[in-house]
Amino acid sequence: MLKKLTSLSASVLLTFLLINPVQAENDEQELHKKRMALYKKTETVTQIPWYYIAAIDQYERNSSEEDKDDQLVSISIQDEIWYGIGNSSMIKDESIIEFFQGKGKDGNGDNKADPENPEDVLYTMANILLEYGPARDQIKIALWNFYKRDLSVQTIMNTAKVFKKFDKIELTDRAFPLDTAYNYTINSNWGDRRGFGGLRIHEGSDIFADYGTPVKSATYGVIEMKGWNLYGGWRLGIRDINNVYHYYAHMSGYNDDIKVGQVVKPGDSLGKVGSTGYGPPGTSGKFPPHLHYGLYQDDGYSEWSFDPYPHLRRWEKMSD
Repeated sequence: MLKKLTSLSASVLLTFLLINPVQAENDEQELHKKRMALYKKTETVTQIPWYYIAAIDQYERNSSEEDKDDQLVSISIQDEIWYGIGNSSMIKDESIIEFFQGKGKDGNGDNKADPENPEDVLYTMANILLEYGPARDQIKIALWNFYKRDLSVQTIMNTAKVFKKFDKIELTDRAFPLDTAYNYTINSNWGDRRGFGGLRIHEGSDIFADYGTPVKSATYGVIEMKGWNLYGGWRLGIRDINNVYHYYAHMSGYNDDIKVGQVVKPGDSLGKVGSTGYGPPGTSGKFPPHLHYGLYQDDGYSEWSFDPYPHLRRWEKMSD
């Protein structure tokens, strides 16, 4: 009897493990559909393109200290902005909010401007943008006045470009940053000491490979920077839609079509592995050829390096 119960328990556990990831994926897809429907609805009633609204929501989701992945909408508007200064009772009536010069709006027709209601939040955010106008440059000014931080504005505008190009928000694919058909070795050396230019830590993982090995985009994003750097040689930076900056260094050069502001997707070719850096432009050969790959997270206040090694191993399996 005990043997049968043990066998049954194992069977139930196995079934749970097999079904649960599928259910989680289905739930995530359903959440993306609901979000997209709200973004499109907000665009219809405000004429603010949906991809700007989606990009703001995405930025807030990835900047928050709270886990907002399961929330329908993650935009948070401060109480004094929503209700107005003087509306200490936080009355949700739109006419009262207007009297106190608050920004909160009723987006779903229930006669309340509720900062906990997703439709009200998106409608309010869109109207904050509309105060400056619906054009790209006007939206950029509105974002700066709301966030008062250049990197926040740049990240949102870049994410909007990605959403617009692919016409969707569910962009979860990733790729290994080198062509896996070539020989390579990943070093887990994030945090190691480096001495060139002064004592510092190594903010990335080194992927050793032969000269000329193709370098690829690991993510959906926008090329934010390219050019020579004293430490990194020919380097390139991509800002993805999750507020993460992907840093590629020591490349031998770039593909001819690569330019700053370009939207890329996982697997797009960027250039070749080299050994450039640690000197003036053109310096090469001071170390074996490899790609230095770094990841930096932005939380809306500051940006910091984190270990890319676990992610590289996961993307390596996804690329097989």
